[in-house]
Amino acid sequence: MSRKVQFTKMHGIGNDFVVLDCLKSEIAEESLPDLARRLCDRRFGIGADGVILVLPSRVAHLRMRMFNPDGSEAEMCGNGIRCFAKYAYDRKHVTGTQMNVETLAGIKPLKLNIQGGKVASVTVDMGVPRLAPEEIPVRVDGVQNVIGYPLRAAGKKLEFTAVSMGNPHAVIFLDNVAGFPVEKVGPQIENHKLFPKRTNVQFVQVVNNREIILRTWERGAGLTLACGTGACASVVAGALNKLTSREVLVHLPGGDLQIEWLGDGRVLMTGPATEVFVGEIDI
Repeated sequence: MSRKVQFTKMHGIGNDFVVLDCLKSEIAEESLPDLARRLCDRRFGIGADGVILVLPSRVAHLRMRMFNPDGSEAEMCGNGIRCFAKYAYDRKHVTGTQMNVETLAGIKPLKLNIQGGKVASVTVDMGVPRLAPEEIPVRVDGVQNVIGYPLRAAGKKLEFTAVSMGNPHAVIFLDNVAGFPVEKVGPQIENHKLFPKRTNVQFVQVVNNREIILRTWERGAGLTLACGTGACASVVAGALNKLTSREVLVHLPGGDLQIEWLGDGRVLMTGPATEVFVGEIDI
């Protein structure tokens, strides 16, 4: 027997999500993967790059869970957590402009920029990137960091830098990302044997020391208009490869993010969050 569930559609620079408020009503754990697949379907569901659950937390203001369109659960989502923060503040689930959010990648501190009584943008403390192969994870032995490591995919010889922002990323620098076959190469790298938990793939073009262009193949979601953790990983990789500074404006297909890799190792991400519409759906 179906029941109606209220949802809110949101996006962070084109990376779109179905937000479900689980503070008062729970959704059965075993149903979540299939529910995510159905809700994210752009023809038979609502359509989204992921489903976000707003949950109570014992260690932070709130807890966030995020499921990909293939039903897998992501450890963290940079664009999603900004939407999560806007949802929570605009509905008075939190009242201050500083909040902590519990995720599978740890507790993330957020600073909310308020305009007209609502959240316009959010700065997220994404924490310290993990660079050791076993922490990402990536199957590369004998190195401390995976920087400019050779990889063959779709008949192309490439080099990648591996970074975890709570979720794994393979960052590849190219001369021209616009003309690169991301849809063909991306899934092969996502599922490459080097990555035991699969990986997100970032294709990066350096414009100058403080600007990059980024296209993302997202693990479990495919080609997306934006990826917050991917933008952070790309700036870290740019600095490690001495291609960019540690403060970079990242241009994604859906909009821009400002990323700063601080001297103490933490990465800050600043960008907008937008509510599109609310509705209800039978599940």
